[in-house]
Amino acid sequence: MIPAKPLPAQPRRWQQLWREAVTDPLELLRLLDLVEHAQDLLPSGDTGFPLRVPRGFAAKMRCGDATDPLLLQVLPQAAELGDVPGFTQDAVGDLGARAASGVLHKYQGRALLIATGSCAVHCRYCFRRHFPYAEETAAANRWQLAVEHLRADASIAEVILSGGDPLSLSTPKLAELSAALAQIPHIRRLRIHTRLPVVLPERVDTEFRDWLAALPLQKVVVLHANHPHEIDDSVAAACTALRAAGATLLNQAVLLHRVNDDVDALAALSERLFAAGVLPYYLHQLDRVAGAAHYEVDDARALALVEALRARLPGYLVPQLVREVAGAPSKLPL
Repeated sequence: MIPAKPLPAQPRRWQQLWREAVTDPLELLRLLDLVEHAQDLLPSGDTGFPLRVPRGFAAKMRCGDATDPLLLQVLPQAAELGDVPGFTQDAVGDLGARAASGVLHKYQGRALLIATGSCAVHCRYCFRRHFPYAEETAAANRWQLAVEHLRADASIAEVILSGGDPLSLSTPKLAELSAALAQIPHIRRLRIHTRLPVVLPERVDTEFRDWLAALPLQKVVVLHANHPHEIDDSVAAACTALRAAGATLLNQAVLLHRVNDDVDALAALSERLFAAGVLPYYLHQLDRVAGAAHYEVDDARALALVEALRARLPGYLVPQLVREVAGAPSKLPL
């Protein structure tokens, strides 16, 4: 009898990779040969915001380097425990912009849905790290209250999915929303703000690509990458698949002390993004959320970095430096 050939290895499903994320800071330090420095690197108390990082993203970090720019974005730090004046739990006025369950309506012509509180990665500078997701999730009740608000306001032409990360929802759950949106004649665009194609590119699977391609709306996917080391071949492949499904791809980064407040890092990020078919869009000044003060870069330094980028890159690769201010009618350019 001829022995059967082994079946080719099947790609691991994104849900399994999600479940296998690193959630123990000591385990992450062990993976990076840094566990002997744990006492110096980790906070002495609970920050109230747990670690979560996919193993594929952790694999991009440099072993033995406590200053790795990807590690610094996710590792809990002692500085988070400080009470810094001007840094609050609701840094951008989300709670004052609530219009319906899980719906934020800040700007003319567009509404944002808090699709979920879940993320594949917990970025320590997250401006919603204190957000009350348990009470504010648009996906509850099969999106009913959120869709009712959108239907009732004919000025809304664009729906923004945010969170958490909307791609942490299953594709059938997203399809529930898109089916409802397709019945609202004044909705023309769906914008998805997501970090998953960067930290867990396996999320862009066949089921998701088919759903995205079939959407009867213009679709924009706004990625979130802060450093060129985040963009590898798997991320580039996910971006190619998103573009093939008809999405316009943009990136928004946050300017972060010790992570990317360097012209070489920012220039390389723009170049790698564009090579993957993604246009640099925004470079955000840090939202002043409690626990993130150690990431702040002052405005003078930020403006100098952007001027240096303009001298080095074509204009379309220079992201717009902006700040979000609670109550303002738009992001404010610096």
